[in-house]
Amino acid sequence: MEEIPLALPLFDAVEYLEDGNALVNDYLARLTVNRTQDAALVYEYSVDWLLEQRASENNFKTYRSELTTFFYWCFEVEQESPLDTTRRSLFRYVEFCRQPPNALIAYFNTAQFKTHKETGERYPNGNWRPFLGRKESGEVLPYRLSEQALRTKLAILSAYYSYLIDEELTERNPARQILKSGVFKAGSQFQASGEDNESIKAFSELQWSYVMATARELAREEPDLHERTLFLVSLMYGCYLRISEVSARPGFAPIMGQFRRDSQTGIWSYHIPRSKGGKQRSVAVSKALLQALKRYRRYLGLADLPPPGDETPLFVRHRAAGRGRDAGTQNANLGIRQVRELLDDLFYKAALAAADDGFIEDAAEIRQMTAHSLRHTGITHDINLNRRPLSHVQADAGHDSIDTTSRYLHTGRIERHESAAGKQLDRLEKLIDSE
Repeated sequence: MEEIPLALPLFDAVEYLEDGNALVNDYLARLTVNRTQDAALVYEYSVDWLLEQRASENNFKTYRSELTTFFYWCFEVEQESPLDTTRRSLFRYVEFCRQPPNALIAYFNTAQFKTHKETGERYPNGNWRPFLGRKESGEVLPYRLSEQALRTKLAILSAYYSYLIDEELTERNPARQILKSGVFKAGSQFQASGEDNESIKAFSELQWSYVMATARELAREEPDLHERTLFLVSLMYGCYLRISEVSARPGFAPIMGQFRRDSQTGIWSYHIPRSKGGKQRSVAVSKALLQALKRYRRYLGLADLPPPGDETPLFVRHRAAGRGRDAGTQNANLGIRQVRELLDDLFYKAALAAADDGFIEDAAEIRQMTAHSLRHTGITHDINLNRRPLSHVQADAGHDSIDTTSRYLHTGRIERHESAAGKQLDRLEKLIDSE
């Protein structure tokens, strides 16, 4: 009989989760190199999703347990990425949860992570199991999973896939498909937060002006910290980049050489070697973005434009005095979490500036934006304000279908209201009345 690998807890308690864990990182690195190329990438996004649930301790614990179980099934049983899960394969997960291997069932509650008494380091608890069984009078009872518990599992995964869709890591939600199919009995009142939130969050033109003005002001006041910020936000907006496309992770670190000049036409583009689904693409670079690149490189002491094959890191951490494990680092590439924190800080300061000018509602909306809002905003503005052809935007955005790109048409309420304000119910009424 084939030995069942034990499940490794992947997500620590909320107060430790952002610190990372060496054993979990080693496991993800092995997966990334040997079997599942986007394991580390999906994990980074999943940590961010879990951190969004920190306001509710019960939700956080329930979500992380389900995600750990699901990741075990994906990585060890199916040996595939969660991004490759389909409705059909998710039914196999359902059966796996209904009849889990005995080796994965515990009969007592235990913490997923423990703290080493001598070193103080956190480590995954080898006694933890993803499933909890029951005993009666010392006898093990057959494992059972109620229909309501199963629906709760699928509701959590549906919320998770909605998040991945919003981050444009996938275009399908297999858990929602199963829930809507009516295969399982209704009755569970569980509603996972964010499950039906598929709205496109983009900055309005006014809100975006505050973001860019704030970035320029920060770069002027503290260039050592924020010239990088100004270029980062310009690049993500100008090229519709996902946060994973500008962040370092195992096997990938963005470099200056991704800006490439066509020797025949002189046209510059930004090359993305591997994006969602393992695809690569090149994005047309505007004159304004090229000027932003020149400014950034001049600050770094480099030539205005990168030569072919330039392997200079695109973004590095600045030297940080007295900040724990990052103290003294200068040449470490920015990871997803560092990029997200940098942008969150920028949006917070832009919201303060908007509020100071009396734009209270806009400030509140700016605070709700995420790093992925930059991609949405770049696409939305190019279609609705810059009037770029949909086919051009589709190619630069890397959308498989023009229908995906079309979702960004007139997404702003203000634009829709202005275009509707002059509509008449009877266009001939004035002509008849004037006669």
